[in-house]
Amino acid sequence: MAENITNETIDYVSILAKLELTGEEREGARRDMCRMLEYIDKLNELDTQGVEPMSHVFPLQNVFREDEITGGDGSGDTLKNAPGERDNMFVVPRTFE
Repeated sequence: MAENITNETIDYVSILAKLELTGEEREGARRDMCRMLEYIDKLNELDTQGVEPMSHVFPLQNVFREDEITGGDGSGDTLKNAPGERDNMFVVPRTFE
């Protein structure tokens, strides 16, 4: 399996990952990729006939609440605490020149 992973493949993956690999690290990456590919090959041996495809192992449901208009965002109350206000925004001292 290691012979399937060329130096060009290692170079390409390291560029995508923005990594600079030493010679030893390149060999380690090659071994790791080989192990991953061997694991995928082993998974491909499994009989998945009759198994329903899923995107998550746990059943998921929408937990978001409905959008309901409430009393507003409270910006008026918030702006009461502002040192200054203009166009519904805080006015604060300038911090840079």
